[in-house]
Amino acid sequence: MPNIALDLGKQFTSFGVKSAYGEPQDVDGVSITPVALTWAGFGGGADQDENGGGGGGGMSIPLGVYVRREEGLRFEPNIISLLAVAIPFVWVAGRALARIIRALKK
Repeated sequence: MPNIALDLGKQFTSFGVKSAYGEPQDVDGVSITPVALTWAGFGGGADQDENGGGGGGGMSIPLGVYVRREEGLRFEPNIISLLAVAIPFVWVAGRALARIIRALKK
């Protein structure tokens, strides 16, 4: 039986930048490059009797596109996705800042 974990690991090494930045596309003389926030995870295991299993999953959130025009390069965000990503970050940062301020007051 082939080792699926090693095969996935070999394929996953080139996953990073290629999954976050899509291939540039030309639309009406304008070059656009899609940008996404991506992550993935895999796991597996086996017992002493060689019975095992594994699984994996991933997610991708479209953040926006880089648009190259004659004027230059510009990032145009996907507002809904950026809010979905930013709200938890702002909440965690606010909680951390509140705890830091509370600790400094003591």
